[in-house]
Amino acid sequence: MKKPIILVTNDDGIVAPGIAALVEVARDFGDVLVVAPDSPQSGQGHAITIENPLRLNSVEVFDGIKSYECNGTPADCVKLAKHLLRKNQPIDLCLSGINHGSNASVNIIYSGTMSAAMEAAIEGINSIGFSLLDYSYNADFTAAKHVVRTLLESIMEQGFQPDCNLLNVNIPKVSKEELKGVKVCRQANGYWKEEFIVGTDPRKQDYYWLTGEFVNRDAGEDTDLHALANGYASIVPSHYDLTHHNSISSYKYLEF
Repeated sequence: MKKPIILVTNDDGIVAPGIAALVEVARDFGDVLVVAPDSPQSGQGHAITIENPLRLNSVEVFDGIKSYECNGTPADCVKLAKHLLRKNQPIDLCLSGINHGSNASVNIIYSGTMSAAMEAAIEGINSIGFSLLDYSYNADFTAAKHVVRTLLESIMEQGFQPDCNLLNVNIPKVSKEELKGVKVCRQANGYWKEEFIVGTDPRKQDYYWLTGEFVNRDAGEDTDLHALANGYASIVPSHYDLTHHNSISSYKYLEF
């Protein structure tokens, strides 16, 4: 039986521990191709590079795995994999991550990790983004790898649902033994209460450093944030269609 072709990418860069953990698991399920940024690209969202040329270099990072680093964004990496490296050839699955830090709730909008998965989904490729709620470079990915392996086993057996080819998976910062399980959830209604730290550089020029505090304004018990807070990994079936379908009829008065 022919093995599936699995594209692995991320936004933390090709040498990040998270992508190494993802490749370690993914290689047991198919033939892996890695295309990832050559430097950290967190918070890039769905940005693509159109004013500068992209560079793509073959690198030896993962033993026996064909790997490339790109000077572009995570979405650029997926585009290069689809339209250059695998031109006229299928990619069966895209796995993005494992991100260092949460991409639950509204973070999906800013996330390079999830934007890479979403770009693949737009191209018709079944895609999953994985994130661990630990920003540390030396994060323990044991529980995250367990979640990845368990989900891939189920996906390989049962497949994706026909009306959704994009999953946003977040894993709490717990040990494998402390992990309570996995919950399929909706995205929580949260936002960042932001502010800028103002400073002055050695040239006496002001600079502005974005910071802030995340606010969960959703009391529901069926959300990704609730699952994560209670020791469960969360799965949010997601989509790139941003239409607010329930409001179409109520805005008909604007037509002319």
